Amino acid sequence: MFKQHSHNKGETVTIEFEGERLQVPETTTVAATVLSQGNKDHTRVSPVSGEKRAPFCFMGVCHECLVEIDGVPNQQGCLVEVKDGMKIRRQLDLAGGDEQ
Repeated sequence: MFKQHSHNKGETVTIEFEGERLQVPETTTVAATVLSQGNKDHTRVSPVSGEKRAPFCFMGVCHECLVEIDGVPNQQGCLVEVKDGMKIRRQLDLAGGDEQ
């Protein structure tokens, strides 16, 4: 479903995604990075139904891309570009905790 296009300059940053260090293109959004990680096909779960949710609009309207960035939950991953040293976690409970 999600296909990452090649990057011309090859400039990358190192981030931590759910405890795993990754090299990703520096202009990639957090939401795109999460979706590009194999079996991690969602950014959060619904606090009501527990259903997996993933980015839909990629422009900050739907709020389906909420993730925890550097310990702060409820960040819109589609509006934030990755930065070197950033720590990202999928938001799998209402408070952005680590249930999987």
